[in-house]
Amino acid sequence: MTQRAVQLGLRENAAQFGLLIVLNAFVGAMVGLERSTLPLVGQEDFGLGSSAAVLSFIVAFGAAKALTNLAAGSLATTVGRRRLLVLGWLFALPVPLLIGVASTWEVVVVANLLLGVNQGLTWSMTVVMKIDLVGPKRRGLALGLNEAAGYGGVALAAGLSGWLAADLAARDVLVTGAAAVAVAGLAISALFVRDTGAHVELEQHESSHASGEHAPRLREAFAAASWRPGPLRTYSQAGFVNNLNDALAWGLIPLYLAANGAEVEEIGLVAATYPAVWATAQIGTGAWSDRIGRKLPIVAGMLTQAAALGVLAAGGGELAPSLVAAVVLGLGTALVYPTLIAAISDEASPVARASVVGVYRFWRDSGYVAGALLAGVAADGLSFEAAIVIVAVLTALSGLWVAAEAPPTRYSRSGRGERRSAPARISGA
Repeated sequence: MTQRAVQLGLRENAAQFGLLIVLNAFVGAMVGLERSTLPLVGQEDFGLGSSAAVLSFIVAFGAAKALTNLAAGSLATTVGRRRLLVLGWLFALPVPLLIGVASTWEVVVVANLLLGVNQGLTWSMTVVMKIDLVGPKRRGLALGLNEAAGYGGVALAAGLSGWLAADLAARDVLVTGAAAVAVAGLAISALFVRDTGAHVELEQHESSHASGEHAPRLREAFAAASWRPGPLRTYSQAGFVNNLNDALAWGLIPLYLAANGAEVEEIGLVAATYPAVWATAQIGTGAWSDRIGRKLPIVAGMLTQAAALGVLAAGGGELAPSLVAAVVLGLGTALVYPTLIAAISDEASPVARASVVGVYRFWRDSGYVAGALLAGVAADGLSFEAAIVIVAVLTALSGLWVAAEAPPTRYSRSGRGERRSAPARISGA
């Protein structure tokens, strides 16, 4: 591909962007298949009586995904986005086989380590490649569409697997569906996806703030997005807490509902409603953040999530309040999820973006580990309701942190939100 043939923009790259949208739906479906079934498989097939033991698969998944995100961000520049995408799908192939033949829960945990690597590579690359294609002007919309596709896949797979598991063995449903998705994702990535490195070079060349800057080393990006004062640190902690409460929704809510007499179909309905609302709403919320800036949607979303968890705890595991909580939680997450990635991307120059997004996604997905451990231990030692309330409080505090420290949005005469300043220079010349 010559420099002349490369253009930035959603319309200019519609074919590849659309292909990546479809692909990310497959990425999400790999996780969605577990949302309705795997906690129940742990109890029914392996006789696990402890919430912490059941949620150990989320700990393994989150740890592997977080570390893979960190590595993928740095490797994207040297190895290439497309190669990492294909590699991610190769890691998915053994997952259904291991779950299908597992005679102990430890084998299922190992399968989820591989699933975490799959998600870290494939989701990271579909996110970064879409950002590469569209350029800076419609970044929020692009990320809203990306996350909508991914979590639409989560919702569809969660609902369908829960429905099928009412009549078929839950493990059989999970294994068959995961095998089909993994093969399809690998074929699409290997045969049709093109790398976006040339788009990064073009955007970097056009940037007025990027003269002489090189891609940062991992330690430079990690420091900038982890502990140095500034927006990157603030957004990273919000991502961490967001996935902390998502771990609770994924692993604990099915157990909470089952303990209060819910049928498998009802659990599947709640498990699917949350990501379905999240997926649908974030198409609009991502574009909205392009207009009004990132701060307001993030703060509002975190506080909305906290309120939803309060409704869930107060409902006592009944179906109606749980569905209401799932809807509200989905709306809150839709406000937060694409906006946080867009905000991180705003603060990094094109050559630094993959590394900085990788660090952010490391912290965000580390929230799965913390959330699963916290929710499991609190549920075993206190109660389901207490675990949910603890996570709700942490979510509200995270939103208040963003309100206090995130930079304000400056508005142009057109009414569109703009960054307060130029992208941060992560590395030296």
